[in-house]
Amino acid sequence: MLPVLSSPPPISRRQVLVTAATLALAGVTAAACGSAPPPPEVDELAAQLQRARTDSQLATDAAAEARGPIVEALNAVAGERSAHAQALVDELVRMRGEEAPTATPTSTTAEPARTPTAKDVVGALRESAEAASELAAKLSGYRAGLVGSIAAACTAASTVALAAAGRKP
Repeated sequence: MLPVLSSPPPISRRQVLVTAATLALAGVTAAACGSAPPPPEVDELAAQLQRARTDSQLATDAAAEARGPIVEALNAVAGERSAHAQALVDELVRMRGEEAPTATPTSTTAEPARTPTAKDVVGALRESAEAASELAAKLSGYRAGLVGSIAAACTAASTVALAAAGRKP
């Protein structure tokens, strides 16, 4: 004789709803526990942020000791690089979902007898422009545009603004 198979017990709508809610809650909890790692560009943008802060401080220090029309150009460069730093902070916060690094450079005059000059600022801006150009080529979308415009601004400041202000009539 063959055994009689009984049908499974019926499942109520309440059991289905409770099971669905439990699975949804488990999915949300699992997603909250594992946060995705930050994009690889975070470190590269943080390096650009540090460059912008350092360049701004360098230009400020050079302007404090300079005389003539170069002072206005150096102050403009300091303000522009400070704006670059803020734009990078905003993007890093958006990417990471948390505050960007807050370390600010100390005065660039590590040697008491050596005050930075406009020539030092030009050299730093050229290095920053080159680094930003290389990074912009690796990025895409908004970040590429942001870093590309920073590279262009550094190039313009070093080759036009500071060069023109440094010439004597």
